[in-house]
Amino acid sequence: MLKKRIIPCLDIKDGRTVKGINFVGIRDAGDPIELAKKYVAQGADELVFLDITATVEKRKTLINLVDKIAREINIPFTVGGGINAVDDVRALLKAGADKVSINSSAVKRPELIAEIAKEFGSQCVVIAIDTKYEDDEWMVFIHGGRKGTGLKTVDWAKRAEALGAGEILLTSMNSDGTTAGFAIDITAKVAEAVNIPVIASGGAGKEAHFKEVFEKTKATGGLAATIFHYDKISIPDLKEYLTTKNINVRR
Repeated sequence: MLKKRIIPCLDIKDGRTVKGINFVGIRDAGDPIELAKKYVAQGADELVFLDITATVEKRKTLINLVDKIAREINIPFTVGGGINAVDDVRALLKAGADKVSINSSAVKRPELIAEIAKEFGSQCVVIAIDTKYEDDEWMVFIHGGRKGTGLKTVDWAKRAEALGAGEILLTSMNSDGTTAGFAIDITAKVAEAVNIPVIASGGAGKEAHFKEVFEKTKATGGLAATIFHYDKISIPDLKEYLTTKNINVRR
């Protein structure tokens, strides 16, 4: 059985780490390089870097910042934001990313998934899905949660896998930043529907929330930002807690 992964997320805006609630109310959370170094020292399994306004501002990801962070860490590093072509991926991998996360660009042009997978391998392609529950259905949103797509979340996850995605990063917009717990319902459905790893994101507020998502879904990773950035939970304490609950984590 795969060991469960604990993954801090750096949401980046104007070169700083930020965090909001339900994708709005953004506030500063610190220097991304210092936070990255802290999480490596604490034993994070991976690190995710999301340039959250790159797509909206129609620009590329902050390559120089990616390069600076990559030089300071020695764990798998996923980068997302403003990626629209194979050449964008090549530049990020050259800067030190191990994987890339695509969201809006994949929805707009699904064949991009296959193009990246063909060039660099499926293990490089993480499909980020921002999902929102409305009108009794979990739907996919893009442009930093600003724009609906009409796509049902489970259907899109299955299609992304068929096109060559190697992993799904599933963020519940309803739960994001609330610290009220992961969205168990949709996480379970997506993880059941695909045969690739699923990272649960959005809503972690206490150690028990990780226990719940790992016990009640097939998610292989738990991603969080608020609780780590503001030192509400440390990664070593979280892993110790999960170990006592018989959940297999990397130590």
